[in-house]
Amino acid sequence: MNNTPSDAGTVSVSGLAGGLTVVTRTMPHMESVSMGLWVGAGSRHENSRNNGISHFLEHLLFKGTGKRSQKQITRAIEGVGGSLNGFTAEEYTCYLAKVGSRHWKRGLDVLIDMYLDPALKPGDIEKEKGVILQEINMYRDIPAQFVNELLGTILWPDQPLGFMIIGSPESVNRLGRDDFMSYMRRGYVWRNTVLAVAGKIKHADVVREAGRYVKADAHSRGLNALKAKTLYRSPRLKVVDRKTEQTHLAMGVRAFGRSHPDRYVLKLLSVILGGNMSSRLFQQIREKHSLAYAIGTSVSLFGDAGSMNLSAGLRNEKTNRALSLVVEELRRLKEQCVGARELNRTKEFCVMQLLLSLEKTMNSMLWVGESMLCLGRVRSTGEIIDDIKAVTPRDIRRVARLVFRPERLALAAIGPDIEECELEETIRKV
Repeated sequence: MNNTPSDAGTVSVSGLAGGLTVVTRTMPHMESVSMGLWVGAGSRHENSRNNGISHFLEHLLFKGTGKRSQKQITRAIEGVGGSLNGFTAEEYTCYLAKVGSRHWKRGLDVLIDMYLDPALKPGDIEKEKGVILQEINMYRDIPAQFVNELLGTILWPDQPLGFMIIGSPESVNRLGRDDFMSYMRRGYVWRNTVLAVAGKIKHADVVREAGRYVKADAHSRGLNALKAKTLYRSPRLKVVDRKTEQTHLAMGVRAFGRSHPDRYVLKLLSVILGGNMSSRLFQQIREKHSLAYAIGTSVSLFGDAGSMNLSAGLRNEKTNRALSLVVEELRRLKEQCVGARELNRTKEFCVMQLLLSLEKTMNSMLWVGESMLCLGRVRSTGEIIDDIKAVTPRDIRRVARLVFRPERLALAAIGPDIEECELEETIRKV
């Protein structure tokens, strides 16, 4: 067993002999405990035939185990006032629960039971196919969400990183019990899993309790993901003609991975551009010109790749005007250093958002779990804050010049009568 204290003693890590990594953040002043099983199995580990299997499997683990029915799973947690959920991303799947501190062992038992012994009944699989097909239809009916899914397919074309996490109707319909069993044998192994727990617990107690369930995995070390590929040298566009009340845009620029030394520069650049109501795009597009209700930016980082993404819902007749204003801001960030006051405000915003979020046990669990699975360590808040404070105006301009280039850009749009040629001409001016 290997214990590594971190973050002034509040975060601890242990590696169990069976291969499971346990990471905890002790928060003795809280009354809740949030826990999650993080599995290194996501849409990046799929292929064109089984696309959607990670998400589908996430659904199935809630349908019952060898000793619990679906109702017994949910009632075991909800019956003590807790909550149970799961989510699937490009590089992992997470099963999570939040309970009162005196019930944390029950929460852990339910999650590990789902992980180790899912029933995967053929009848449940067929019924859940119908549910997921309706989920696909639901996303396609919500253009503000669907446009971001479309962006991923053109930002990372012809590779798993660009697959829709939910899959397609064709790929979902192909999946059967043997596919799920094979996928679990390869990916749902302790060496490929992190148990993260945050709240009113003691690390040694969690390690001891988890050790009761863990046996060594000899047959697999996890799943492999294909390295991200760059397959284009000019802007890529995807336009869907639909009679909507707004035109929905999603724009992305390819950047770098989650371990890159400039990752906090990219985060600050994103916040300056569109990360809050003080940001340049919110002030320009919404407050000054009234072209949108919502507009914002975010950063998505993976192991070997990443992007900064913008999303907006715009007045149909003013779509290209709004996009032109966006391009003007991108060019301004490339040409001029941000002022010291603007940068300091942005740093303070990012630091306080981090600290405020970690006051919650669920956010703390998500932070330490993803960090441990994807980075192999949990950086202290002090380290992160130091890196944020070290960013200079020249760093912002340098990274803006690196990523804001036409050949790194992709744009998806959903709306009526979109002039695709106009949009392409505008984004080539970046």
